[in-house]
Amino acid sequence: MARVGVSFVRKDKLGAYLTALEDAGLETVPLSPSDSDPTLDGLDGLMLTGGGDLDPARYGAEPHPLTKHVIGERDELELALLAEAERRNLPVLGICRGLQLLNVARGGTLQQHIEGHKGTDHAVTIERASRAAAIFGAGGYLVNSRHHQAVDRLGAGLAISARAADGTVEAVEDPTRPFVMAVQWHPEDRPATGDARLFRAFADAVRR
Repeated sequence: MARVGVSFVRKDKLGAYLTALEDAGLETVPLSPSDSDPTLDGLDGLMLTGGGDLDPARYGAEPHPLTKHVIGERDELELALLAEAERRNLPVLGICRGLQLLNVARGGTLQQHIEGHKGTDHAVTIERASRAAAIFGAGGYLVNSRHHQAVDRLGAGLAISARAADGTVEAVEDPTRPFVMAVQWHPEDRPATGDARLFRAFADAVRR
């Protein structure tokens, strides 16, 4: 069975991610800053999970008053794991914070606080001719949203594949890679919806 690393810092937040990946037929290997030597050795892919905010110093900014739950060790671990995955050309899936981390790793920046995206459902528009469209279909798609930060300047090599009505970036991907994709919503919390297709698509890429 194909095995994927799953980044985390809180075990109580990990279950839904593991279930979604395991339902898609993957074996999961949780990776945290508390591990002695977290690595992707022997693994076939990487998922970057949601959580607190990145340290704004990572993208050359001063912290906003509402930037919170920054854990430097987590930033360091996930940036290192992402760099390792990209060196090995492994499939990468980012969820919420994972999208933001991918963007920052590629030299992008973040809006540190936006309104209207915390604890609500809203529509996004998925771009045609994108990996997101191949998974969810192009056009309107309803997502669950609980973030207060978002992409500002887009990172190198990334393409925007979905936006909210207010212009907020909701999905990005690297069209030059076999599978490097991230979404701003939380598909792990909606296993009975079309969001399950995202984990199946990731699993298909991991098994190739």
